Amino acid sequence: MGITHDTYNPWHGCRKFSEGCEHCYMYFLDKQWDRDTSIVTKTKSAFKYPLQKYRNGEYKIQSGEQIRVGMTSDFFIEDADPWRPEVWKMLKFRSDVVWRIITKRAHRIRDCLPPDWNDGYDNVVIQVTTENQARADERIPLLLNLPARHKTIICAPLLGPIDLSPYLGTGQIEQVLAGGENYDGCRLCDYAWAQSLCDQCRANDVEFNFYETGTKFVKDGIETWNPKRRDQSIVAYHLGLYNPSSKKPSYGLTLPGTNVPVPPERLYVKRFLRATCRQCADSHTCNGCSDCGNCCCSEPY
Repeated sequence: MGITHDTYNPWHGCRKFSEGCEHCYMYFLDKQWDRDTSIVTKTKSAFKYPLQKYRNGEYKIQSGEQIRVGMTSDFFIEDADPWRPEVWKMLKFRSDVVWRIITKRAHRIRDCLPPDWNDGYDNVVIQVTTENQARADERIPLLLNLPARHKTIICAPLLGPIDLSPYLGTGQIEQVLAGGENYDGCRLCDYAWAQSLCDQCRANDVEFNFYETGTKFVKDGIETWNPKRRDQSIVAYHLGLYNPSSKKPSYGLTLPGTNVPVPPERLYVKRFLRATCRQCADSHTCNGCSDCGNCCCSEPY
């Protein structure tokens, strides 16, 4: 569970923290294996994934890939404090990769930054998740006050209307993602909430992507039930709630351990192996296909 095409999970397990955690997908998945999600453990095979190579000497994570960090835990959970310094060193060394660190624990970020962080690593994005207006108003000011070169917001699971306009107007937020909820106990996601976020991002020239509807979705008073994430992303794609920004972030990618820019021909180019992937809302922000069979696009109809 530690390694997939576009995720890096140095530890597994978490404790529920706010409303968005109530029906956490990891608790649902772990339950099937009789695993206690509240116990945080360092992953064995995945911990040093950023440094792992194939037999030919090439890194498994290619230059230019964008990797989500902490999908089976929270990067800033207290239990991981002894392990986090080593991860920071690996993320800095792999300066040819964009690392997207995801957290609900915005209040812990500043105290957990590495000593050489200064105003941030060029290749690290801090992504704070927020599920409703109360959590947005609690966490996003903390994000804005951080020294970081790249800051984004994930509104997921989207549980109600959220006004991000005051925060988007600062010019610090590069991207907003939003999606509904899945698995046991999933709560409803309303199209109007996602539409409003998209409009706010368009008004502020911020990238926005509504990448999946969630299992329970309502639009124009009509509620639908769709448990297949691939189908949800296809529906989201056709809803057209995607706003590209004219401001493209620069990550200053360099070859590992050097200040030498990565040659353009060595940068990863994402590809889509299935026709359905070309109609998937997640295609706007994912790494494309690895044909590993681990992504939601591999789910059968």
